[in-house]
Amino acid sequence: MSQQAMNVAVIRRAGEGEQQWFFGGGVFTWKLSDADGDIHLIQVDMVQGKWTPVHTHPVSESMWVLEGQIRYRVLDDDHELGPGDFVMVPAGVPHAFLVESATAKVLSIQPTCECEPFYRGACEPLEGSACVVDFDRIARSAQENGGIRIVAPPPF
Repeated sequence: MSQQAMNVAVIRRAGEGEQQWFFGGGVFTWKLSDADGDIHLIQVDMVQGKWTPVHTHPVSESMWVLEGQIRYRVLDDDHELGPGDFVMVPAGVPHAFLVESATAKVLSIQPTCECEPFYRGACEPLEGSACVVDFDRIARSAQENGGIRIVAPPPF
C-alpha cells in the first residue's frame, strides 16, 4: 500500500463497488480491497442453501449480517445469526456457514488483504457470468493463491 493510498478517504455508496460472481455461490461487491488500503471488505449477496465447507483462513474473518438468517458454525458450535448480528473468527479457527433465509446480505471483513488473491481467483465479473457454483475453481484458487484451507465438508 502506498503512502498516497493511506491518505485518501474511500467512499462507496450503496450499490457501488466492483461486482463479481464468487464460484462458492453469491455476488461479491468489493467495498475495500488491496487497491484501497489494508482492510478487506466485501458485501456478499446470497440465496437460500448457500453453504461453505469447514475452512480456515490465515487471518481473522468477520461477518456482519445485514439481511437474512445465517447458521454459522465455529469449531463444533452452531450459532443462528440475523440482521445486526456479528461474528469474528480468529485466524486458523475452523468455521462454516449456511444461508437459511430466502436471501441474505452480509459484510465480510478481514483485517488485511492477504486472502484477496484467493477471492479474486475464485471469482469472475458478474456481467456475463452464468453464476454457477464451481468448487473445483475454489480449490484451484486455494491451491494457487493460498488464503483458505478446506478442513472438512459442510457440517449442515
